[in-house]
Parts: sequence; structure tokens; C-alpha cells
Amino acid sequence: MTWIVVILLALACFAVAVVVFRLPRVLWTSLGAALALGLVGYAWQASPGLPSARAAGAFDAGAQEVDVVVQRQEFIADEDRSTANLLITADAMSRRGRHTDAAAYLAGVTEQNPADFEGWLALGIALTEHAEGTLTAPALYAFKQAAQIKPSHPGPGYFLGVSLIRQGRLAEARQVWAETLAVAPVDAAGRAGLADRLERLDMLLAQLASDNPAAPAGPSPAAPIPGNTNQ
Repeated sequence: MTWIVVILLALACFAVAVVVFRLPRVLWTSLGAALALGLVGYAWQASPGLPSARAAGAFDAGAQEVDVVVQRQEFIADEDRSTANLLITADAMSRRGRHTDAAAYLAGVTEQNPADFEGWLALGIALTEHAEGTLTAPALYAFKQAAQIKPSHPGPGYFLGVSLIRQGRLAEARQVWAETLAVAPVDAAGRAGLADRLERLDMLLAQLASDNPAAPAGPSPAAPIPGNTNQ
């Protein structure tokens, strides 16, 4: 069971690099080889059966070197920016990796102004980062609140998809992104980036399917989409 977790985390790392960080396709093989080498090293040194051994090892898909504040701002137009001073402090905390503190400040932002779209979006991101990429119930709630304020905005769906990718749930992420893109206005902030990443995700899924043709076809059960009251 431990090996399954390790392999899924390695796949998630690869997917995040390719899709979210837009790794050029010419480097896919090199990254895959590096991760494979890491798996060999894990097999040589790790002791998955010991209670004290950490299953994730070096393949922690949440430990990505990325500025989550910059990623969020890609999806925020001028008219959608929060005016809360606490958001500035929360962003400083996030950039230092202090996501628990950031979430506390952002909870204050949304408490003061429940209609603060960027505040809710930032809170969902901070809670997800605190959980090392796992989509927790509080994070999903924050994304849903943001989506209720701006139902056609691509931001909440994009970051939900990123969390699913980090968990290795690529088919679900693909469905969320496709539905998010379908309803997003053509001129929405971040829409072009979402479209590009969706195309890259499709390329990755196609590559994985060609490498493993015996894999069952069809998407995984859909993840809840922010703002979708039917789920």
C-alpha cells in the first residue's frame, strides 16, 4: 500500500510540473527519468514497513517551489481585487510558507466582508497549502463561497483543479477545468492561462493513456465543482 502512495505522489509531482508549471514537453522525459531514479533511491534506502518511515518521502506533491500569491493574482482583475489591508499581511505569511497564519488573517477578511471574492479565493488556497495540497472541507467551502460571489469566474475552478492534480486525480481535474473554462467569459482574468493548462493536461493524459493502453477508459467520479448546487 505504501508503494502505491509513493508512486501516486511521484505521478502528482510530474503532473504539477507539466501542467501547472508548464514544463516544456522536451523535458518531460528528463523529469520522468529523475522521478524514476528517485523511486529507485526510495526502494534502496526507505523502509516503508517501519512505523516511523514517511511514505511520501521526497515525493511530497505539496512542496512545490511556487509563489501562490502570484498564481492567484493571475486570476484577479483590477475590479476584483480586495481592498482589505489584512490580505497584504496574509500574502506575506503565504510567501514565507506560514499558511496557517495566512488562513487566520484571511478568515478575518471574509468575516469583515463576506462578499470579498479575492479574500475567499485566497482563503481556499491558504487552507489547501496548509494541508499540503489536499482539498479539505474548509478549503472547498472557501472556493464555493468565492464561486457563489462570481459564478462564472475561472479562479475557484482553476485552484480546485490544481489541488486535484496534486492528489493525482487528473481525470477529475480535467473535468473541473473543462467545465470552468466553458462558462468563463472570454475576457476573464486567467482564462487564457487556464485554457493553456487544460491543453497541457490533455496532452499529459493522452501520453499516459498511450503508455498504458490497458488502463480502463472513462473519467473518474467527478469532484465537487464550486458553485454547482447540484452536487
